[in-house]
Amino acid sequence: MPDHETPYAGDVAPKEAWATLANEPAAALVDVRTSAEWSFVGLPDLSPLAKRPLLREWQSYPSMQVDGGFADDVAAALSQTGAGPETPVFFLCRSGARSQAAAAALAARGWTRCFNVVGGFEGPLDGSRHRGATAGWKADGLPWVQS
Repeated sequence: MPDHETPYAGDVAPKEAWATLANEPAAALVDVRTSAEWSFVGLPDLSPLAKRPLLREWQSYPSMQVDGGFADDVAAALSQTGAGPETPVFFLCRSGARSQAAAAALAARGWTRCFNVVGGFEGPLDGSRHRGATAGWKADGLPWVQS
């Protein structure tokens, strides 16, 4: 349950998110990166679980302005899949910052199990200023695809 310092249910490792997505039929993954990131960097592949990530930009390039209707749009899309305010919903971005804000936005709408995926899709920069090797969805060896 969220506390006064964390306005969402908490942070989880990518493999923990995967396990819940696998074991709870209504659990969902919301990828909040930009459409360019989805196209050029890749997407989590939930097809082994007979699911697809919900793709909703938290901020749109190039202005990076936050989408004021984000939480309402996500709640409506999740509701169409049978998810409800007590369904586990995992938020993913590049490294875990935008997804924290997105999780908090949906939690503010009364969704009680909003989680941030720590490390995001690519994780932080390593010593060579590359992402994807030290933490995150890709580094944890979870399924992903690239167009």
